[in-house]
Amino acid sequence: MAMLDTLNVGPTSPSWRDYLTLTKPRVVAVLVLTSMVGMLLARPILPSVELFILANLGIGLAASAAAAVNHVVDRQIDAMMSRTKHRPVCDGKISAINALLFAFVLGACGLGMLIIVANPLTALLTFASIIGYAVIYTLYLKRATPQNIVIGGVAGASPPLLGWVAVTGTIDPHALLLVAIIFAWTPPHFWALCIAKKEDYADANIPMLPVTHGDEYTRLQMLLYTILMILVTMLPYLTGMSGILYLAGLTVINIRFLVLLKEQSDTKDPQDAMALFWYSIRYIMWLFLFLLVDHFVVV
Repeated sequence: MAMLDTLNVGPTSPSWRDYLTLTKPRVVAVLVLTSMVGMLLARPILPSVELFILANLGIGLAASAAAAVNHVVDRQIDAMMSRTKHRPVCDGKISAINALLFAFVLGACGLGMLIIVANPLTALLTFASIIGYAVIYTLYLKRATPQNIVIGGVAGASPPLLGWVAVTGTIDPHALLLVAIIFAWTPPHFWALCIAKKEDYADANIPMLPVTHGDEYTRLQMLLYTILMILVTMLPYLTGMSGILYLAGLTVINIRFLVLLKEQSDTKDPQDAMALFWYSIRYIMWLFLFLLVDHFVVV
């Protein structure tokens, strides 16, 4: 118990906003969007309203649980970084044990909901994703290797697969293609943040790629993974999973991604790296929306 509450200081009582912060709502919102799209793409007909709402709620609760565990495991690191030092566990607003209990309740409710309204396979894959992010990535990979983002990217890429499986009960190659898109997108997305916040990660002794190999090497890796991302994002069109609407929208956002990638490489300005980071979040949301629109609009 003492270890869990090492950084919990101060008399401030937590508010509901502090508990909401534990769930990383913006991140979870993007994850749930991709799971929704996975559900809607899985079959020609729409899933039932009950399944759509409750299964995505279950996935969202599970993702929120993983985020809360991340706050606890990373509390000492968070305290060293300007971007995260005011998170509610590291600044003492919520005790580590209470954050873990909160995470347990969220995770249990989410997984239970998936078993009841969807199927056990969805719950099992969701549980594996929680372990992959909250334990394998956060507790080990993040501190062990500069390839942490690449290796741990599978856990963050799973939501569209979870949504697909919630509807069909099976793992389909097209669902795995959606996973591959997020997996290829993750390194250039997150390494842009790592370049912009390099000093923070260095101060916290986290071996992110810019810290261990420098900015130029990281930018080269970002370029290579961006090329891979562009190729992978073309596959839904090339395999017949999507059509011309998706291809048109994808072309526009891929060109913009490349432009911002070149700008941050040319200027070496951390603000340009942050601009790419924020654009990459909109990029993945737009991509999945393009997939969805293309699926339901006949051209």
